[in-house]
Amino acid sequence: MWNGDALDLDAYLAHLGYEGDRSPSLETLRALHRAHVLSVRWENLEAVLRKHRPLDLASVQAKLIGNARGGTCYEHVTLYAAALERLGFTFFAVQGRVQMGAAKVRPETHAMVIVELDGRRWLSDIGFGASPLEPIELTDATETTDGVWAYRLRRGEVTPGADGYTLFQPTREGEDQVDNTGDGWMTRHTFTLNPQYPADFRVTNHFGSSSPFSPFSDRVFVQRVHPDRLHILDNRRLITVRPGEPGLPESRELEPNELPKVLADVFGIELSDEDAELLLPKLT
Repeated sequence: MWNGDALDLDAYLAHLGYEGDRSPSLETLRALHRAHVLSVRWENLEAVLRKHRPLDLASVQAKLIGNARGGTCYEHVTLYAAALERLGFTFFAVQGRVQMGAAKVRPETHAMVIVELDGRRWLSDIGFGASPLEPIELTDATETTDGVWAYRLRRGEVTPGADGYTLFQPTREGEDQVDNTGDGWMTRHTFTLNPQYPADFRVTNHFGSSSPFSPFSDRVFVQRVHPDRLHILDNRRLITVRPGEPGLPESRELEPNELPKVLADVFGIELSDEDAELLLPKLT
């Protein structure tokens, strides 16, 4: 299903710096999840530059493993699912609605993986950008932390007539975010357990990379999470979020010609001269 037999597993694990056990266990899942989140960047530059993001495994692994680049959730999950399949995990993919506190129903534009181990299910959400550093167990009510960032998962109606899960994150102090629970939490995204397949991802990926109605087809967005901080590039605004720090996060507006160096130094993304030349006019 996910072309695991075509994945260069050794190259993928080397890119993650993962040298641990390869048996399909919870310990392996946790270590693999964390290594992927900390090693593979989230960025939508291909959509901004070319309005196209190929999702075939060969293209994805050449970009995310063979080059100093990143990708969106669909590219992340294409690579990650191939690795899980190759390692012998039982899992299926789902899509979710990114809400970030909004009350209206938004389209399903986020890919995730649900892993099944010993009668328990785990949300392995490695492609959000500001992704949890550990899988989150699916229960009716889960409160968890990955040691830095806190999360709340609740089961219930997520859209009219649809049962599923809502993932919440704390509302950060000083930011213009919606506390839609009344106790300091906001909806990050919702999802159902309706299995999704590579064919479904190709459709949504095409919308996300080429539609004028997609928030990621024209606006540069890059994220890199560390164990103690999160870097975000929102068009030309560079933002650094540190958990527990009061007030607004550190941010500044960049000049267009600063972007290639910031992408390299802060996010570990190396643009070719051609891509840098294509990018700069889109930032002015």
